[in-house]
Amino acid sequence: MLNYEKVRHWQSPEIEQTLQPKDVMLYALGLGLGQDPLDRTQLQFTTEKDLQVLPTMAAVLTYPGFWMRDAPGVGIDAVRLVHGEQSIFLHQPLPAQGILVGRSRVTRVVDKGPGKGALVHVEKVVRDASSDQLLATCESVVFCRGDGGFSAQGGGDEPAPGLKATPEASPDIVLTFQTRPEMALIYRLSGDYNPLHCDPDVAAQAGFSQPILHGLATYGVAGHLLLKAFCNDDPSRLKSLRARFSAPTFPGDLIELQCWRSGEDIAFRACVPARGAVVLSHGSARCAATA
Repeated sequence: MLNYEKVRHWQSPEIEQTLQPKDVMLYALGLGLGQDPLDRTQLQFTTEKDLQVLPTMAAVLTYPGFWMRDAPGVGIDAVRLVHGEQSIFLHQPLPAQGILVGRSRVTRVVDKGPGKGALVHVEKVVRDASSDQLLATCESVVFCRGDGGFSAQGGGDEPAPGLKATPEASPDIVLTFQTRPEMALIYRLSGDYNPLHCDPDVAAQAGFSQPILHGLATYGVAGHLLLKAFCNDDPSRLKSLRARFSAPTFPGDLIELQCWRSGEDIAFRACVPARGAVVLSHGSARCAATA
């Protein structure tokens, strides 16, 4: 059973990561950028000339490891956990090269009840090692499907305010992106080696017909489309991005991003029309008018 005290007070040591331009380019290629060799806006993320970093890379930097499985005494059923939500808040544009440091900590543990699972909120802050400048604050919400009911033994936090649902009206803008069949094999090289995304046998055991795309890859595709449509491909203008993972994407799917704009605020959801699936819901972003 989930040990509330152990989980609630978990924090990582300081994680140091040396970021190289090839890491930045590999991340962008893992999101499917570069399919058009004449698209100069994509080349700025996939080649060393004037290299810029996609803001959603903040979510994978200074990764603290699979602590919910490996940390002693937390009592989490790691086999049954899934990534529920992801938020990033950008304070400065991410550098294409340098040493970064990150710290992660649990900020909230919510018991949804026996048989209903638990939610673990993890905050990560990423800083530039040389200047100590804060670059990004990220929050992931992990749904621990096998760990509800622990509050009967004491502990448990109040639920966080829910993410705002997307409007019922027709979207203002609809964007599309064709994912590639080998995308998950490239994306995993940015640090997430979960075999669910590459091993057909593991995918079948999880109930899928084929390996699925990483949720954070779908999230990164949404970030790229929003950056292109609303920020003129300027990473310094994308200030935040939040979404809930609601269904899997398969490599090769066509993703449709439905967007509603209100000033600098964008509401969005991502769908796979061929399967009638909403893969990202409750999405919101803020794109500043100027850097």
